[in-house]
Amino acid sequence: MRFELILVDLQNDFASEGGRYYTEYPAVQFLTTRLFPYLEENELRINEVISDYRQPRPGDRGDCCHPGAWGYQSLLPDQLRKSQWVKCMNSPLWVRESIGDSTQAPGLPYQDVAGFQKWLKVNLGDPSGVTPVVMGLTLDCCVLSMVQELSWHGYAPLILSEGVDHASGDPADKEQVLRTPIVNWAKPIKWGELKGEL
Repeated sequence: MRFELILVDLQNDFASEGGRYYTEYPAVQFLTTRLFPYLEENELRINEVISDYRQPRPGDRGDCCHPGAWGYQSLLPDQLRKSQWVKCMNSPLWVRESIGDSTQAPGLPYQDVAGFQKWLKVNLGDPSGVTPVVMGLTLDCCVLSMVQELSWHGYAPLILSEGVDHASGDPADKEQVLRTPIVNWAKPIKWGELKGEL
């Protein structure tokens, strides 16, 4: 079984001091100081999902991650990126006209199921031959939405325990969500277990 890595929302507005919704997350240090150097050393790359959270976004008043602005930028080094999908809501199915384009006003969110399925097929492959390993921010929101969609698309995803955090940044909250509800859609895995399999 082949593993494919997926990183969710590791953008300055969430992950860097000064970001609009910044919280101190232990996972950010793990990802940037341990995982990324390991990937580079072993010539491995990661699929990335990022957010364009400009308004309008019915049902969500948050406004951040504006394309072209510092807050939108990812902490993932360019040389480690295998592919990128841009979403505009918690679930990766939701996109919009002019998504990720700083020169155009964003359209209203809509679901692009076919486009997301194509991205999965091209960059991950058939569910029968690959196990996605998901990490990023946040476990109780966007990471949860990602593993739900992967599961519903036929994959059996794993979540890298050291590579995720709860929105609160509290390790106790993270452990609670890893116990439930995450286990309904994904199995947690420790870095020590995964490292030897990549």
